[in-house]
Amino acid sequence: MTARPRILFFGYSEVGYECLSLLLGRGDNVVALITHEDNPHEKIWFKTPAHAAQEKGVPVFTPEKVNTPEWREKIAALRPDLILSVYYRNMIGATVLALPRLGAFNLHGSLLPRYRGRAPINWAVLHGETRIGMSLHRMVKAPDAGAVVDQEGVDLGPRDTAEQAFRKVLPCARRVLERQIDALLAGTARETPQDETQATYFGGRKPEDGRIAWTQTSAQIFNLIRAVTDPYPGAFTDLGTSRLMVWWAEPAAGKSGKPGEILSVTPLIVATADGALELTRTEWRGTGTTALKVGQMIGE
Repeated sequence: MTARPRILFFGYSEVGYECLSLLLGRGDNVVALITHEDNPHEKIWFKTPAHAAQEKGVPVFTPEKVNTPEWREKIAALRPDLILSVYYRNMIGATVLALPRLGAFNLHGSLLPRYRGRAPINWAVLHGETRIGMSLHRMVKAPDAGAVVDQEGVDLGPRDTAEQAFRKVLPCARRVLERQIDALLAGTARETPQDETQATYFGGRKPEDGRIAWTQTSAQIFNLIRAVTDPYPGAFTDLGTSRLMVWWAEPAAGKSGKPGEILSVTPLIVATADGALELTRTEWRGTGTTALKVGQMIGE
């Protein structure tokens, strides 16, 4: 009897949870999960694959780095036939990628070759994209640059937040993997090279990237707000030593002024490059004054 291929699963986030659950539900031979410790400074609003692995008795490892000699040796000892990476946050080196005879494949949250890199869904919302998706591709040295096996997209609405976009695209990952897992395990998956002329790349986002530039248009600022609103770190603007978190906003029709000028206190309306936004859900942080006056500048 032919032994079932040994799958080594690298993953995190709810996408990782869904895809690992699919494999375990099928009875695939997952020999281990390599994942991350939850960051105590990060809001964990999603399921993680560790829960799925522990329920089925799959060994779980959380190395800080997998490209050390020690971990390369440990991974080699697992004798993986196939590596699957699903929202694993660290780069996996070429030595590890070369270990499995059936190759190494990754599920990425964009319609490649666009939005390679980190936080693709947040970046897509920030840029006002109307369609996003999931792509299954071969892993190579360069991030998200390998040939595509399959992908599936969904439409985004102009008011969708990043979390809503994530919820829309999440089922795509499971469907793509379900369509292709048998071909991956048989070594017969068809691959299409990416068009490098269409490739875009974006790096990871930090909380500081949520700072609002009032010199941008109302649409640009609104897209930033919905791209980083809760459960993400949020958009913000400063007034003295106080910070105003902006969790939601709406266009303020017929209002305009110098970008950053407070046009109204109740409701709070701030001028942008081409109009104004009413800040409808906010939170003050910091120790300075929060007293606002019409005509006062914010975010300088």
